[in-house]
Amino acid sequence: MKVPILDLKLQYNALKDEINEAIQNVLEHSGFVLGPEVKILEEQLAKYCRTGYSIGVASGTDALLLSLRALGVGYDDEVITTSFSFFSTAGVISRLGAKPVFCDIDEKTMNIDPGLIEAKITSKTKAILPVHLFGQVAEMDKINEIAKAHGLAVLEDAAQAIGAKYHDRLAGGLGDLAGFSFYPTKNLGAYGDGGFISTNSEKLDDDLRMLRVLGSRPKYVHHVIGYNSRLDTMQAAILLVKIKYLNTWHEERRAHAHTYDKELGGISGLMTPYTEEYNYHIYHQYTLVVENREKLKQFLAEKEIGFDVYYPIPLHLQKCFSDLGYKAGDLPVCEKLADKVISLPVFPEMTEDQQSYVIESIKEFYS
Repeated sequence: MKVPILDLKLQYNALKDEINEAIQNVLEHSGFVLGPEVKILEEQLAKYCRTGYSIGVASGTDALLLSLRALGVGYDDEVITTSFSFFSTAGVISRLGAKPVFCDIDEKTMNIDPGLIEAKITSKTKAILPVHLFGQVAEMDKINEIAKAHGLAVLEDAAQAIGAKYHDRLAGGLGDLAGFSFYPTKNLGAYGDGGFISTNSEKLDDDLRMLRVLGSRPKYVHHVIGYNSRLDTMQAAILLVKIKYLNTWHEERRAHAHTYDKELGGISGLMTPYTEEYNYHIYHQYTLVVENREKLKQFLAEKEIGFDVYYPIPLHLQKCFSDLGYKAGDLPVCEKLADKVISLPVFPEMTEDQQSYVIESIKEFYS
């Protein structure tokens, strides 16, 4: 049996008529840039995330970049963030001339360890950028408490966490701003790049809308040097179809995760994901911590079971950040988990037979 890590064709086939109609509507009205679907989607996203505002942009990376810019982060500033994340989390900091300051993570949740943040704060620190990794919200109350005490901004990297909850509060409304991704593999994915920013600040909303159109307000009057970063109308139309099913997809992912937890928990040589009891985890990824990862990868490949490793090299050890002076051993928990994590198929359309095959294969490997 073949089980992919993700199968987007299944999702498209289920929504084919609605998706095609939405695309056709855009072709007919021809408002391809910031067309009506963008505004409607922004309103729905703000409602979904329980925030005052949402701003559609060209990618999840741009969502973080424009957010930092709106918060005033610039040359020689410092932003504290996790080293266990996708490249964009830290890359956007460097692109603004600022310095990413990497913090180690909590071994259970794999999110930034709030207990280590305060020691990283200096006179140059401007913001804290926690990541809600794999669909579980970071420890935001503690992070916000630290930020408030030191006069720092908080930007949530919620690229993997639309719909995730923390004490019944949704990702996206827990900091000053939050950046989300619509990359096709996300729980709410477009058919190309896209992203959005959420906030409760009217001023930040206004500034971000100016930044995404080259810093202009009104047209051809440029107050700052901004970006060409607008959510495509066609993508917004597709997302308006898909957002109606998002909560159902979350529940299907969570059901798959529960089955994995039940069947794989207690197996010697692996650890299933840990979820804080007050969190609603949306399982963008279902990530195990395993022994013998390389042999397991080979075994799964032979069984035609999809998997991936998020992330094999922590950011502080990436070559492009070598000038920051980090070395192996500086963030031991990040480094340990980077050598042991592996993610299994958890997409909503996965069948019971497919999941059973994955489970039995893993049991066979560790028996």
